[in-house]
Amino acid sequence: MLDVVVFWSQWAVKILCLIVVYIWDFLMKYLFIAISKEDFRKVTTDKTTNEGPYTTEDIKNCMKKVTPVSLGQTVKVDNDFEIKAYYAGHVLGAAMFHIRVGQQTLVYTFSLVFKFQGDFNTTADRHLGSAHIDRCRPDILITESTYGSTVRDSRRARERDFMSKVVECVRGGGKVLVPVFAVGRAQELCILLETYLERMNLNVPIFFASGLSEKVNTYYQLFVSWTNEKIQNTFHEKNVFDFKHIKPWDRSYVDRPGSMIVFASPGMLHAGYSLHLFKKWAPDEKNMIIIPGYCVANTVGSKLLLGQKRFLFDGKEIEAKLSVHYMSFSAHADAKGITQLIRQCQPRNVVLVHGEEGVMEFLKGRIQEELKDTCGLSRAEKRSKQMQGVLVIKDGRLRLLRSKDAISELNLKEHVVEFHSKFILKQSTQSKLIVNVADLLQMKMPSNVITILSESEINIDNSKVIVKVRDDHENDNEITISWLLKNEILGHSVTTHLKSYVDQQTSLASSSLMSDSAASPDPA
Repeated sequence: MLDVVVFWSQWAVKILCLIVVYIWDFLMKYLFIAISKEDFRKVTTDKTTNEGPYTTEDIKNCMKKVTPVSLGQTVKVDNDFEIKAYYAGHVLGAAMFHIRVGQQTLVYTFSLVFKFQGDFNTTADRHLGSAHIDRCRPDILITESTYGSTVRDSRRARERDFMSKVVECVRGGGKVLVPVFAVGRAQELCILLETYLERMNLNVPIFFASGLSEKVNTYYQLFVSWTNEKIQNTFHEKNVFDFKHIKPWDRSYVDRPGSMIVFASPGMLHAGYSLHLFKKWAPDEKNMIIIPGYCVANTVGSKLLLGQKRFLFDGKEIEAKLSVHYMSFSAHADAKGITQLIRQCQPRNVVLVHGEEGVMEFLKGRIQEELKDTCGLSRAEKRSKQMQGVLVIKDGRLRLLRSKDAISELNLKEHVVEFHSKFILKQSTQSKLIVNVADLLQMKMPSNVITILSESEINIDNSKVIVKVRDDHENDNEITISWLLKNEILGHSVTTHLKSYVDQQTSLASSSLMSDSAASPDPA
């Protein structure tokens, strides 16, 4: 049983909190609590059915278990476990963590992202300060390496280049599309545009197309203490997040004639407003797209940067005639920033994550040559073998043990978490229902072993999931699916397929009943 869970992402909070039945102490940054509450529910809600895996009430119950952590605060969970948060400078609310477990110490440059990436930024910009950490000398530092082979131009040079391209396009009658995520580079570039357009007296409409943008800008104003020193000192005189020239986007503007500048999410052109606008504006050579950050391989943004001109969307080919520019305003540290953090932190070992293999190899060589640190690379995508177990710290040693061995060695009591899901279905023949259910699962899950054990039980993958059917009362059957926590993915898949089956059969039964009622003679 865990003592504490440290969350770097709001996605993980909801998933773990709602799946696991034990009540843990959750540790999150104050700002994260404000931003995350409803965001995840909205993202995962089906827009056609308005149904999602979690409700607003689920989220509220989950957040009651959260213990906020302030920057610089050391939280002591017990005698062997403590954490301390540091400012990461990546996006609003991003923090790095120094973690001590027993005699071992670790620094992980966590951040507000959707998986373990370790993002931070050692260069202050127009809205955030630079990352900072004490000289804590950890045993291991886990750090990102996104731009590990790059040293960027100065911020002022990049800003001049950006404004020059924007002005050139709009004065030529074109539209400028800037794909960004709702938090981070969006606010940085909006502040830049507001400042320069006022000086240059350039009258061109600017829009922000993102469902979260207005809420995020409000949080920037509420949590001004997370911004850079200049904004904090002048905030009472001038609120830089109160954008006078940047207006919310409306779908009707897409075919509006004339020049405009649009910030649209997401930043990699893989979905949403930014992809929609790209499809509309790409065929016009007067238009321009400026990509200010990193794009994952195989996204539309990545393909554009590699020079691809023709794209197929919904069976229709689009030729990208607009001009394409990449200008790095990314909030990730470059090679200089990463080595700067390592020098300050002085770890015994360094592990690189969140980077392409060639970049990580280059940075590894640089770290070993300049800093004499032992450096390892994270290659999760090339693992030849997955290992499961419990990481045990005993006598200053780390060992990965099988669950039963760990329980025995530590003299612990084993906890078993079992899930059950139940459906009621009107069905006259129980044995026929078992066959129908088994056939359905075999069709939907061809790689799994589906076995009918009796007229009332189906076994899936050697009892990883059990499906039972029994008479509830006359003409009704009860279907129960059971699985353990470790088989959650398989259990969820079986439940989803059977729920669809039950809904379909219920609908057919209702339609049949209505037909029979309509055909019956009036008793009067």
